[in-house]
Amino acid sequence: METTQARLYTPQFLLLCLSHVLFAGSFNMIIPELPAYLTSLGGGGYKGLIIALFTLTAGLSRPFSGKLTDTVGRVPVMIFGALVCVCCSLLYPLLTSVAGFLLLRLFHGFSTGFKPTASSAYVADIAPVYRRGEAMGILGVSMNMGASIFPPVGSWLAGAFSLNVMFFASSGLALLSIVILLGLKETLESRQKFGIHALKVARNDIIEPTALAPAAVIALSYVSFGALLTIVPDQSAHLGMANKGLFFTSFTALSVLSRLVAGRVSDRFGRVPVLKVALLLSAVSLALMGQANTPAMLLATAGFLGFSTGIVGPAAFAWVIDRSPDEHRGRAMATAYIALEIGIGFGALASAWAYDNDAANFPFAFYLMAAAAVMALVYVQVARLKG
Repeated sequence: METTQARLYTPQFLLLCLSHVLFAGSFNMIIPELPAYLTSLGGGGYKGLIIALFTLTAGLSRPFSGKLTDTVGRVPVMIFGALVCVCCSLLYPLLTSVAGFLLLRLFHGFSTGFKPTASSAYVADIAPVYRRGEAMGILGVSMNMGASIFPPVGSWLAGAFSLNVMFFASSGLALLSIVILLGLKETLESRQKFGIHALKVARNDIIEPTALAPAAVIALSYVSFGALLTIVPDQSAHLGMANKGLFFTSFTALSVLSRLVAGRVSDRFGRVPVLKVALLLSAVSLALMGQANTPAMLLATAGFLGFSTGIVGPAAFAWVIDRSPDEHRGRAMATAYIALEIGIGFGALASAWAYDNDAANFPFAFYLMAAAAVMALVYVQVARLKG
């Protein structure tokens, strides 16, 4: 459906963004402490799987979440995604073996497989057509606020009280997110009742062809994020940063700043020109991050990278919406998020392999991530993509 309203900042939009802040805070607040926690369980060699398993199920669930978003409704799918966070965070204190932890990370990924897909489709429904880039930027700001505010809180809770308190707080944030969602009006006009048939995914339900070009750029640009989640906590500790969550605060604070204007800029000048600039900045910032040898330099390069990726997100996802038919909007967003999860998962595994628990390998790991950003830039240029 194409919205005819002129206003973007409606109560519906603002409530959805608040829910997104709490949802993102729920699963991000525990990330800085998970590598050390897994090591304490005897699984130090499996750090790359902390993010890779999470993104695996997030990616595999996208075809289902996309179809359900286009049939059952946006709000029910968002609620299910947040409910997964509520349950998984409560289970971390109970599953204390390496195998149990990794299994839980696998199931926790269903949360981001469902809620962001439906949230993006909901925003596309209610935002004015000529402000889509801005709307996606603000939705991204909401996600980044959760990722910025709560990781230091999680580290503080773990240090001042215990890891279990951190996990329970994570569950509480997700529950608050659901409470807000219950007050939102459904935007899907022709809804179907949920049944087993709704979970049957045909081949043409998996990928939306119109979203493939933006999806390729998204996958390559988000490779770096998998590295940040996997090896930066160790890099922070190596450089003597007491609160590992501060890195994510710096990264997301600058990302929020750029997202506040990036969406509007892409609405005015086009998605592809904005993406070219952002990808070049990302490559440079990743190369500099590999050279970080003090906490101050790490925080500065984190902010530089956050600013760059904050431009990529709104432009790329608005580009997906621009190219997709209204009736397949959920499927298009699912395709984009599948690409995002592939990028993050590959980045997590590749950076863990390159790092190999040796601080001397940090530069090599980040140079690999920079190469992925360069590949995205070359693809956009050589393919002569329009948008």
